[in-house]
Amino acid sequence: MVTPLQYGDPPHVGPFALQARLQTAPAGLVYLGQAPDGRVVSVAVLSSGAALDAAARDRFVTAIKEAQGRTGVRGWGASLVDRVRGRVPPDTPPVLAMQGGPAPWVAVPYLPNGPGAERFLDPVTVSGTLIGQRHGPDFAHYWLGDRTPALPAPPAPPPPPVATRRSVVLASTLLATLVLALLLVVWMLLFRGEDEPEPPRPLPNTQFVPTPPPEPASPEPQQPTPGPSGGGDGSESPWPDDLFDGRGPI
Repeated sequence: MVTPLQYGDPPHVGPFALQARLQTAPAGLVYLGQAPDGRVVSVAVLSSGAALDAAARDRFVTAIKEAQGRTGVRGWGASLVDRVRGRVPPDTPPVLAMQGGPAPWVAVPYLPNGPGAERFLDPVTVSGTLIGQRHGPDFAHYWLGDRTPALPAPPAPPPPPVATRRSVVLASTLLATLVLALLLVVWMLLFRGEDEPEPPRPLPNTQFVPTPPPEPASPEPQQPTPGPSGGGDGSESPWPDDLFDGRGPI
């Protein structure tokens, strides 16, 4: 049953563009894709849990390699021998492309209602106790519930561009100039001479307080000075009494 691609499905696997999901198997997923030449293909991808299991990954890659060699007499003869010995099922489709590694996948021609790439996912899961006689419940893989496709790691980023000698010299000169300017500013701020006179501070503003105008006053009357005779008339002598024994000037 064909279903649309879901979140997490890769848009491309190798040279093949994926278009839809064909099947979800216990060991992985099968996609409907298109080859660069326009052929419709079936692509099988392991789940991320099965890809982390070295034994399951080895069974998947081994099944693909046993089905390879479809071209030439030797390849058909080897394939026929493998089919007679039971190593390759008779309905195994021919392999168009495959990739091993930590995220293996395989692509085969797509045949409606025919065998597809899901044939290579069947040998990945095993059942029973693997010792012949069954003594307990079937063996269950720990990754059976995983439905996330195993994707190859993204390519490493390209190396940084190598700078030319001229750009390195210009960058070094600019950096040295900036460092020198920074050191000069720090020296001027921290190590300037202490005897350098400080700039004079501005004087405070003068505050003018107006004084009140003088008030006119009337002169006081002058009191008469007593003379030598003790009288108070205006004929008193300006000389003191004890001068010339009270006789006045001669």
